[in-house]
Amino acid sequence: MTTARISGMGQGGVLDAWTAAARWMSLGLLTLGLLVSGAPARAERIKDLASVAAVRPNQLIGYGLVVGLEGTGDGADVSFTAQSMRAMLSRLGVNVDGPLSDFDTGGGGGGKIDIKNVAAVMVTAELPGLAKPGQRIDINVSAIGKASSLRGGNLLLTSLRGVDGEIYALAQGPLTATAVDEGAAGSRVKVGVPTSSRIPGGAFVERIVDTPFDKSDQVVLNLREADFTTANAVVQAVNAQFGEGVARAIDAVSVAIRAPQDLSSRVAFVSMVENMTVKPGEPPARVVVNARTGTVVISRNVRVNAAAVSHGTISVAISATNEVSQPNALAGGQTAAVQNAQVQVRDPKNPMFLFQPGVDLRQIVDAVNQVGATPSALIAILEALKSSGSLRADLIVL
Repeated sequence: MTTARISGMGQGGVLDAWTAAARWMSLGLLTLGLLVSGAPARAERIKDLASVAAVRPNQLIGYGLVVGLEGTGDGADVSFTAQSMRAMLSRLGVNVDGPLSDFDTGGGGGGKIDIKNVAAVMVTAELPGLAKPGQRIDINVSAIGKASSLRGGNLLLTSLRGVDGEIYALAQGPLTATAVDEGAAGSRVKVGVPTSSRIPGGAFVERIVDTPFDKSDQVVLNLREADFTTANAVVQAVNAQFGEGVARAIDAVSVAIRAPQDLSSRVAFVSMVENMTVKPGEPPARVVVNARTGTVVISRNVRVNAAAVSHGTISVAISATNEVSQPNALAGGQTAAVQNAQVQVRDPKNPMFLFQPGVDLRQIVDAVNQVGATPSALIAILEALKSSGSLRADLIVL
């Protein structure tokens, strides 16, 4: 197997190293086949475990107006909607200083504009890494005033800005609101959130976000889950393929890899690194509990020390029976209603089950199932085990 060593930081050294790497690519089919065949069953691609630090998304935000609503807009109570409408019409050459017959202005330009078909909205989007001008991105539109529904509306031209205040995208288009909120005769049906909507591909990218991908001497990979074992595995796999010292671990999250200076060669080099397979480290022992839904997820590394568990519930049932007390014919009494109550206390005899030291996930589930524990009971058992110090795992309650 041909080994490429990237030892120089200069242009010539990196290009010589890339020449060796390209030679390795020509022989790579056989080598890759041997690596895959000999790789462990749990080996995963680096691209599934990490992402390039320079290729990160950016958040965009903007303020705009949605028009064309069927009387479900903000109306006169939201002053900034009327102000925005006036400003937009003024920019389009429409005089809105005097009385308007189509609006309820209260008799002059200083009154309130009652526009029930317009809603002020906030527009948000995620600008993908390395996005280029002319590409489309999806946008989210949310009402911020008193609009009751955005269904059927059309977003007017809105600029989307980044954290630096610069415009990176322009959004416009019809909303795809699928939520329903209808009512009649005292009944009401509501499905989804009618004041929030999306426009797939509703914005065009206008500006490139500068990234160090084509400028820096190295490419940094960030692991999606911080793990020293996985970071070390990535470093060893890259160095074994391209030469010692090509990759180095910065910490449990980041791995720095020296790459060719030529941009096209760098893209091909990163592609080769992403498709390499490594054996990631075992995830930490965790028990995730959702108390609202009763969902319990136990990772395979969870262990329990020796412990005896007994779980039982005491139920009290009170039932009332309404009866009529009828006196005898010669008793001289009166008929009266009598309520008789019965109280029953049930204390089920649930057996105790014993956890041996170091039991695994399967034994935990089997032991809990033997006593017929419900999800809520399982949550209580896990919390008690954690409090007693017997549960060797992080207990996360959502």
